[in-house]
Amino acid sequence: MGILKNTFKAKTEASSKEIKELLKEHGNKKIGEVTLAQAYQGMRGITGLVTETSLLDAQEGIRFRGYSIPELQEKLPKAPNGTEPLPEGLFYLMLIGELPTQEEAGYVTSILQRRSHVPNHVFAAIDALPITAHPMTMFVVGVMALQTESYFAKAYSEGINKKDYWEPTFDDTIILIARLPRIAAYIYRRKYKNNEHIHPNGLLDWAGNFAHMLGYDDASFRELMRLYMTIHADHEGGNVSAHTTHLVGSALSDPYLAYAAGMNGLAGPLHGLANQEVIKWIFEMQEQLATDEPSSEQIAEYVQKTLAAGKVVPGYGHAVLRKTDPRFTAQMEFGKKHLADDKLVNTVWKIYETVPPILQTVGKIKNPWPNVDAHSGALLVHYGMVEYEFYTVLFAVSRSLGVLASLCWDRALGFPLERPKSVTTEAVKLWLEGKEQIWE
Repeated sequence: MGILKNTFKAKTEASSKEIKELLKEHGNKKIGEVTLAQAYQGMRGITGLVTETSLLDAQEGIRFRGYSIPELQEKLPKAPNGTEPLPEGLFYLMLIGELPTQEEAGYVTSILQRRSHVPNHVFAAIDALPITAHPMTMFVVGVMALQTESYFAKAYSEGINKKDYWEPTFDDTIILIARLPRIAAYIYRRKYKNNEHIHPNGLLDWAGNFAHMLGYDDASFRELMRLYMTIHADHEGGNVSAHTTHLVGSALSDPYLAYAAGMNGLAGPLHGLANQEVIKWIFEMQEQLATDEPSSEQIAEYVQKTLAAGKVVPGYGHAVLRKTDPRFTAQMEFGKKHLADDKLVNTVWKIYETVPPILQTVGKIKNPWPNVDAHSGALLVHYGMVEYEFYTVLFAVSRSLGVLASLCWDRALGFPLERPKSVTTEAVKLWLEGKEQIWE
């Protein structure tokens, strides 16, 4: 890990110096104003967190270190004979801040290959759970069992200078990312494939080997995994999984504890579980309409029924985006290239044509356009992965790249314990009456 680690160290030292100078000159300047509504309504729009790895633009979507998804698809290194970006290359970009060469991405691949062995007690912990447990429950238990391997926890217990916190954090990050595909694939094969496991192929790239261990050796499925792992890797710092990982890490919890906490957030229906809800909704629509090729008119009627029942159309709308999610577009282009005749995929495209005009008639919906979750399930089903409860685990493996790269930066820059001020409603009322000052 020497070359990558040393490059990272040099980058963070330069950035730390720059940040100190910025704070010295501009530290008292305000970044926006906080309203009472923001305090009560999820802190939307409050700028109070620095995440270097990515930034979400309302119009252009996610940018990783300034690069859009189409740019990453063009510029990031590819696997031999592949056309989709290697997630290892994106991890390098988020960690170092520069596009990697093919050799540099290959170096990350080799590190992950060498560090991928999972101790037997991790599998034993997963096996102790009932087979009926949700795959995300098994996944987080597996991560927590792996925490026994934490370099950071060991170094902290032995006494480590705080300026060196980044180093065992970095080591934990590499090892955790390397081992997650094995844990995830073990869960999939245990729960859905009669406990018949597939050993890793040490010659494959990170996402390609993940596809292999899941049991899907189709070349285009490997390409799908490379794309999926890339586009789900990060979504700036305010989303639940990224923010939770940062928050728990700020308490100097090691990367295993911080990442596990973040993935518990990802498992929520308003976050990563949404991809599961999308495909479930489509399956239910097909069942009720008694067809696997519903017309646009049938879809429109079913959407209206969904809305009339006080439910949302899963996969549509986003807290920040105000246009079609570029991650949806990337998957749609993949579908057109590899599986244009698939009935389910074509249904997703019909839904895309049908839903936004309907949602635009609902006044309170700011974004009627599809997000990443609206498409991913249909692609997976095409290849035979119909077990939609597992989809969030795929999301979790991908999201490790962004949240753990960010955690390395948190420790390298010495970010402090996150502890925002909270108030009671009674204090708010006194403040509104001019009897108490609660914001200072």
